[in-house]
Amino acid sequence: MSNMQEAHSFIIAIDGPAGSGKTTTAKALAYALGYIYVDTGAMYRAVALYAQRRGVTARDTGAVCALLPEIDVRLERKDGTQRTLLCGEDVETHIRTQEMSKAASDISALSCVREAMVDLQRKAAAGSDGAVLEGRDIGTVVFPDSPCKIYLVADAETRAQRRKLQLEEQGIAADFGTILREIEERDRNDSAREHSPLRKADDAIEVETTNTTIEEQVSMILSLVMKRIDQYRKGTAA
Repeated sequence: MSNMQEAHSFIIAIDGPAGSGKTTTAKALAYALGYIYVDTGAMYRAVALYAQRRGVTARDTGAVCALLPEIDVRLERKDGTQRTLLCGEDVETHIRTQEMSKAASDISALSCVREAMVDLQRKAAAGSDGAVLEGRDIGTVVFPDSPCKIYLVADAETRAQRRKLQLEEQGIAADFGTILREIEERDRNDSAREHSPLRKADDAIEVETTNTTIEEQVSMILSLVMKRIDQYRKGTAA
């Protein structure tokens, strides 16, 4: 039994490839349920940014591992918005670029980085009534005992278009072809990496999001989650 279950918390684990709607869905669920939201992707992006600033690449495994004791990553809500703090600095804007997306994918393949971040992710959710975590190994590695696992899927073209629109809303010029190639490359990297590869947990509910709006997606998943919460409460009460 995991520490979270011992604390009678309810952990919602949302996994899936880049652009499948994990972050938007997780935020909406956490808000609707009053749960903690843990953006695991932001943690890896922050580590990648720190390494970049120190002139260290993911290819230099020893150097990256040596940096980890220096890195302090925290997630904080401010004025209703969650921010990512790297050694006290708000780096939310810096980590949301395509460059950092690729860098995070590369650095997250290192076992020392994943071990450090998994520990932080578990601590971030510890002691809460409930938490929503999204990533690529939440249901398989971080919280394998989660009573509610969701795995989102969508075709690469749909995910690339979503990412393009997201960047344009931030005022960032984006090329669909480039984004599509980067998403396909990240899919290959995430699924083939040796440590904690992207895969659907055996007991996860798979949700196809290609032909759904984000509103439909959130509504559908919230309904699924509420059923799991009800089942979980009845089970713990028994």
